[in-house]
Amino acid sequence: MAEEHTGHAPCQSERTVGGTTVVVLRGEIDILTAPAVAARLDALTAGPHPDLVLDLRPVTFIDCTGVGLLCRARNRAMARDGRLRLVTDSACFLRILRGTYLSGVFEVYGHLSEALGARTDEAALPT
Repeated sequence: MAEEHTGHAPCQSERTVGGTTVVVLRGEIDILTAPAVAARLDALTAGPHPDLVLDLRPVTFIDCTGVGLLCRARNRAMARDGRLRLVTDSACFLRILRGTYLSGVFEVYGHLSEALGARTDEAALPT
């Protein structure tokens, strides 16, 4: 019997705060839902100097495909002299970043206000 995927494409909302685009992702980011998220992040990182904050606190599940799309978005932003920050309070997600040796790659914050207030030289990384 085939397993039914109960998650839906992650709900995305976005707004601009002082020149920074804040994208709030909700739900599951996995192999079935990642293409929609990747398409939007590709659009947001297509121009020069993209400044993105991805709020992942409402994300309930992320698999390796989801982590891969975060890496792609970060790489695209950096290649265009931009910046990508993550907001999460998930111990599980932070453990995934550590286990994949990505904890030092991303700027990670526990609160949206911290991510928006952080300057480039003040990146907060989890310990």
